[in-house]
Amino acid sequence: MKYLYLTLTSITLAYLVINLFIYFYQRNLLYNPSENNYLNDKINFNYKEIFIETDKNIKLKSWFINKDLKKFKTVVFFHGNAGNLLNRVHKINELNKLDINILLISWRGFSGNKGKPSEKNLYYDAQQIIDWLKVQGLDNKDIVLYGESLGTGVATELASKNNFGGIILESPFTSMVDTAKIYYPYLPVNFLLKDRYDSKSKINDIKTPILIMHGKMDNIVPQQMGLELFEKANNPKYSYFPEDDDHMMNYNKQLLNEICLLYTSPSPRDGLL
Repeated sequence: MKYLYLTLTSITLAYLVINLFIYFYQRNLLYNPSENNYLNDKINFNYKEIFIETDKNIKLKSWFINKDLKKFKTVVFFHGNAGNLLNRVHKINELNKLDINILLISWRGFSGNKGKPSEKNLYYDAQQIIDWLKVQGLDNKDIVLYGESLGTGVATELASKNNFGGIILESPFTSMVDTAKIYYPYLPVNFLLKDRYDSKSKINDIKTPILIMHGKMDNIVPQQMGLELFEKANNPKYSYFPEDDDHMMNYNKQLLNEICLLYTSPSPRDGLL
C-alpha cells in the first residue's frame, strides 16, 4: 500500500511538473526563430530591405517588392512560427511571377528583430504594418493578406475586423488549442495555453474573398483543419486542397493560378471542393 501511494504521488508530481513546464515555457516551444530549414534558395527578385517601426524600440525587418502600388494589389505575407526571411525565398520567387507587390515581414523576435512574440504582439504588429501601408497611399481594398501556418491566425484576426482585397490561408489550423491537443493529448491545453489563435471562431466574421490552401500530406497541421475552416467560411471562397502537398506547399503553376483567381476574377465564384 505504501509503495502504491509513493508511486501515485510520484506520478502526480511528475504530471504537475510537466504542466508547469509547458505553461511557463510554451512560447519557447511555439515560436522558433532559429529553426531554419530552407536556406538554400537563390533570390531571383528585386526587393528593398526596410525596417518598419511597430512599437517602441521595435522595428520589423521586412522585404518590399514594389512594382506599382497604384496598378497592382499588395500581398502582405505573414510567415509561420519558424525561421527567418530567407526561409521564404522559394515562395517569394514564385509569387513574384504574378502582377503583385509583395511585403514580406518578419515578426518581433525573428530575423534579428527585438521583442518577444506572442499572440497579442503579433496582432498588434500586423495592424501596424497595415497602417504603414496606408501611409504609403493604400486602402484595405488594395491589400491581400497572406498567412502561412501560424501566420494564418494573424491574417484571420485582421480580416475578421476589416475588409481587404483578399485573404489567403496556407496550411491553416482551426485554433492553437485544437492543434495542441494533437501533440499533447494528456495535458489540459485548454487551460494552459496563453496564445490561442482561435481562427474557427472568427472565420465566419470574414467578408473578404478568401482562398484556403492545404495539402493532404500535411503531417504538422491536419488538412481536416483547413477543410473545416473552408466549410465555415463565407462566400466568395476559393479552395485548393492538393493530394500530395505537405505543410510547406508545392509552389507550382496550379497554386499560383488559384492565388491569381482570388483577386482577378471579375465576379467572385463560390469555392468548390
